[in-house]
Amino acid sequence: MSTVIDQASGKTWHMYHGDCCEVLNGMPDVSIDFSVFSPPFASLFVYSDSERDMGNSDSDEQFFEHFAYLVELLLQKVKPGRLVSVHCMNLPSTISHQGYIGIRDFRGDIIRTFNDKGWIYHSEVCVWKDPVVAMQRTKALGLLHKQVKKDSCMSRQGLPDYICTFRKPGKNQEPVAGEFDYFAGDVEEFNRREKIGNKSIDIWQRYASPVWMDIKQSNTLNARMGRDNNDERHVCPLQLDVIERCLQLWSNPGDVVLSPFGGIGSEGVGALRADRKYIGIELKKSYFDAAIKFLAQEEHEQQLPTLFDD
Repeated sequence: MSTVIDQASGKTWHMYHGDCCEVLNGMPDVSIDFSVFSPPFASLFVYSDSERDMGNSDSDEQFFEHFAYLVELLLQKVKPGRLVSVHCMNLPSTISHQGYIGIRDFRGDIIRTFNDKGWIYHSEVCVWKDPVVAMQRTKALGLLHKQVKKDSCMSRQGLPDYICTFRKPGKNQEPVAGEFDYFAGDVEEFNRREKIGNKSIDIWQRYASPVWMDIKQSNTLNARMGRDNNDERHVCPLQLDVIERCLQLWSNPGDVVLSPFGGIGSEGVGALRADRKYIGIELKKSYFDAAIKFLAQEEHEQQLPTLFDD
């Protein structure tokens, strides 16, 4: 099987269809300025039937055996002093798979894997999610009110998202510097609550919070574009607000942004909107095809004339 099954490009983006580790092996070392991505959540979701799909692992241990190899490759490709942001969550355990109902420390395993491969654990933020929406979508026993009435020792809180960020050792040769001139997130809510004095300071105080309560959960690309007839589950893509905020915090205009799990192109669209260059890798063909459409559409819309053009 070829390392790259297919590929497509625009002026400032390149999308590979293939295995992320195989593709990264062929890329130049020390060439990536920033990486942001959402990896497969072990075996929680089944994305494809490919043996190269990390989501097809038989256990969490098998998943992290493969994931560790990617983390090691990222250390080779990312520039010194630069960052990788990983979107993740802790995972529910089930009677059928783990033999008990509880929670697995998936976030912690990601942190330990990056540390073991030489990365510095740089920062972490918790992204709030509505537990009512999660209850309606998953019907999880611990979130149901009827369980409170029956025995609340089996009741629990909802599972938030996390953005765990890691820094490659070494000195950053191109500082990401300057004040913030726009807010990435729920702008209406920000303007309603903040009394703008120094706008950059007001924005930074929001970004510096250990919990982001101001992410618009519905601000995503249309996941239906990437579905195929064999999909077992509907998986929501990462919120564009989260991607935009990470890019604003930890990259410069013109930087090369990588997503080794490119999905339907969310990180790529965010990168183009933020005036960055994008490299995406995606194993699943329907996701790869959707990503190309989203990236090409975004690039086309950016080139359309406006009322303010001469």
